[in-house]
Amino acid sequence: QVQLVESGGGLVQIGGSLRLSCAASGRTFSNTAMAWFRQTPGKEREFVATISSIGGTYYYGDSVKGRFTISRDNAKNMVYLQMNSLKPEDTAVYYCAARGGRTARVATEYDYWGQGTQVTVSS
Repeated sequence: QVQLVESGGGLVQIGGSLRLSCAASGRTFSNTAMAWFRQTPGKEREFVATISSIGGTYYYGDSVKGRFTISRDNAKNMVYLQMNSLKPEDTAVYYCAARGGRTARVATEYDYWGQGTQVTVSS
């Protein structure tokens, strides 16, 4: 079992930045691939970014490439999402997710989820 708790969401202006954090507990964190997804009402969960268990491999969704950065600190059991140049279309609930093994870009591949944190980008 892995427990995930996100934090860092909030209201930010267009062009601003936020850093989301996800605290993990339970299963050995260093053996777990981590990801961020986001979701808006009425839409499917969208892949944002994923990072491998030791942080050497990462992938981003097309809509966030060049603006968002995923990172992790295995000593602290934390994963982060640095979000820059935020746009109104980035408004969503952001979820942290975990799975054993390799990274994946599909929500159904992940076994563990946090409760989500709201990010709102407004003018």
